[in-house]
Amino acid sequence: MSTDNQAAGNRMTGAEIVLKALKDNGVEHIFGYPGGAVLPIYDEIFQQEDIQHILVRHEQGAGHAAEGYARSTGKVGVMLVTSGPGATNAVTPLQDALMDSIPLVCLSGQVPTTLIGSDAFQECDTVGITRPCTKHNWLVKDVNELAGIIHEAFRIAQTGRPGPVVVDIPKDIQFATGTYTPPADYTIQKSYQPKIQGDLNQIHAAIELMANARRPVIYSGGGVVNSGPEASKLLRELVELTDFPITSTLMGLGAYPASGKNWLKMLGMHGSYEANMTMHDCDVLVCVGARFDDRITGRINAFSPNSKKIHIDIDPSSINKNVRVDIGIRGDVSHVLEDMVRLWRALPKKPEKGRLDDWWTDIARWRARNSFAYTKSNDVIMPQYALQRLFAHTKDRDTYITTEVGQHQMWAAQFFGFEEPNHWMTSGGLGTMGYGLPAALGVQIAHPDSLVIDIAGDASIQMCIQEMSCAIQYGLPVKIFILNNQYMGMVRQWQQLLHGNRLSNSYTEAMPDFVKLAEAYGAVGLRCEKPDALDDTILEMIEVRKPVIFDCRVANLANCFPMIPSGKAHNEMLLPDEATDEAVANAIDAKGRALV
Repeated sequence: MSTDNQAAGNRMTGAEIVLKALKDNGVEHIFGYPGGAVLPIYDEIFQQEDIQHILVRHEQGAGHAAEGYARSTGKVGVMLVTSGPGATNAVTPLQDALMDSIPLVCLSGQVPTTLIGSDAFQECDTVGITRPCTKHNWLVKDVNELAGIIHEAFRIAQTGRPGPVVVDIPKDIQFATGTYTPPADYTIQKSYQPKIQGDLNQIHAAIELMANARRPVIYSGGGVVNSGPEASKLLRELVELTDFPITSTLMGLGAYPASGKNWLKMLGMHGSYEANMTMHDCDVLVCVGARFDDRITGRINAFSPNSKKIHIDIDPSSINKNVRVDIGIRGDVSHVLEDMVRLWRALPKKPEKGRLDDWWTDIARWRARNSFAYTKSNDVIMPQYALQRLFAHTKDRDTYITTEVGQHQMWAAQFFGFEEPNHWMTSGGLGTMGYGLPAALGVQIAHPDSLVIDIAGDASIQMCIQEMSCAIQYGLPVKIFILNNQYMGMVRQWQQLLHGNRLSNSYTEAMPDFVKLAEAYGAVGLRCEKPDALDDTILEMIEVRKPVIFDCRVANLANCFPMIPSGKAHNEMLLPDEATDEAVANAIDAKGRALV
């Protein structure tokens, strides 16, 4: 083809450019909701079959669905929204994706360029509004730059520390004709070049520190999952070589198998006793792809007070941000772990055998506390028991779990054991109620033959319940397993423990009949109120190849323990058998105010 003919072949409207750029970046699914400012793009969607559009019922649902899709596949999630309220409704999932490092491309419509700044119908400053909650954003002003901006958006979203980006496209740009630039030909933003390889001198220093440790621990996070399957494989190899104990943040579950002998379970505010005590008493802490957030560290000046700290992270702003470390290694987790494994194997003198024996003896003693214990009942379903039975019936299947946010989320993290990464989708940093159902839809779209379960609370599920309609429309057999205790459970727990049991607006008096609600949408509704009926009802839920809402009626006032009260250290956690009035009183300052 001649150059002139090739150039002519690359001439297309802005809306056509959008679809061509998405296809060239490997996009197969878009989650969105139409509106006037994106109708040219929707018209092009109608005229092609390469990319499937999933019609959600709210733009927040589009974002969370794209997050679930991205988290479960490692690909970039894509959402499409209109201008004004479409864009503002996208802010919550954008911030959620930013905090949890989820690669997301949000395409938003905008009023025509000639109307920008005139308070036109459904106009808002999308770039200004989304600047704090994205890695980068663009307002497209030239149709000839549109393709390159979209290609760059995908590059930025999925490289370095992953995150969300926004491309705001005025309606006249969508109608205009311009030249399409293929991915191989566009000019990348040279100021954005993430550092992938870690500094070898720093890695050598880290290995030397680790080789001499007597009370070490590996603290892993979502960065291991984000780095891809090779990172999880290398993490497991490093644990095997060093025989170090390993714990994980909420976002990092599955990177190391829950059945592994060195696994301490999750750490942090509702983490296991053994994980938190190990973190507190360690002498060398190796942080891999986590960011020392407050739910993990507790009181900063009492966090791992006698340890040397190593921090591996691709985001330089995370190193020394919350906790001062002794060795900071900037780089992609998989590349740094590869170097660490190689250098550990090449140590001229192998670490002293038996030097960790006393440490493992201490850990065995902490494990014996069984900090996830609870009092069982033959009369009422305990929420912990419900999740134990759910796990028992799903652990040997190809299961993906999403959650809403609250007590049920923490219990799910405690009682589900994940053997592989990318099977656990939850809102960690932002703690977004309403995340789980649309995220489950995104997961089910990506894995149509898998079992996808949203573990929910009766309050959280109502935040985005309208997405049941989306599940029905696309035949997505997601299962919503509601731990129904009639309360905003985590809010009520904090009110009980830290606010004198003054339960201000945490009880829901007008609950829907979830079985009838499921049936109203065309789904299957199930209810269980007794422990002896639980197994059969769970199996019925699993076998139905339709969306299901399972109303599991659980004990109203069960609390989620262990719990590190705000402002306390890891070794000051409340355990189930220690949550006395005196212990709770110690979590409150002398003036009776909750420590925050």
